[in-house]
Amino acid sequence: MAEKKVMLTQEGYDKLVEKVNYLKSVRRIEIANRLKAAIALGDLSENSEYVDAKNEQAFLEGEIVDLEKQIRNSVIIHEEKSDTVALGSTVKIRFPDGAEDTYMIVGSTEADPDEKRISDESPLGSALIGQSAGSTVPVHAPAGILQYTILEIVK
Repeated sequence: MAEKKVMLTQEGYDKLVEKVNYLKSVRRIEIANRLKAAIALGDLSENSEYVDAKNEQAFLEGEIVDLEKQIRNSVIIHEEKSDTVALGSTVKIRFPDGAEDTYMIVGSTEADPDEKRISDESPLGSALIGQSAGSTVPVHAPAGILQYTILEIVK
């Protein structure tokens, strides 16, 4: 079965690589040291320190495998100036209440609304894709259909 492509900005890709390197070079050693200390306590059958460290080690290894898979399947999106919104676009929009804000459209792996990065798979992100500045786009939300206006596509 073909692996799903992970759409990332260069910054997002670099963060994933950095995280994997940290987990491999720092966290693995910390957990290995915890295991050594727990083993030194003796009787592993009733040693909760050992069980906790083994569980943490298993979780860490699973996380490393997942992150490495994302890195292998990543496609770097390039932020190019365009007349329409695409992955990597930074878009200034007007909300239905008149407020304005700027968001970057990214793949779901990098989405972080607190950092003004919205997924191309989110209701707002998917509605904006392919639209041009000046367009008003309907977005299906729990509160109903809301109208957002694209003020500018920024790079």
